[in-house]
Amino acid sequence: MSRAWSGKELARALEEQGWILRRIRGSHHIYAKPGERCIITLPIHGNKSLKPGLCRAVLKMAGIEA
Repeated sequence: MSRAWSGKELARALEEQGWILRRIRGSHHIYAKPGERCIITLPIHGNKSLKPGLCRAVLKMAGIEA
């Protein structure tokens, strides 16, 4: 992974790939995609960068190349 992603940036990338925001609980946004069995929970704390392990895991689940 070459750069740090903020929660907002990653949410935008998910939505571009067809993931749909299903609900929000506090600062956690829950995404689902038709035809996919998994859901993705993404913490959004302003423009604060996500930790590398979490970012890598979300990108892998979503099938996005970083």
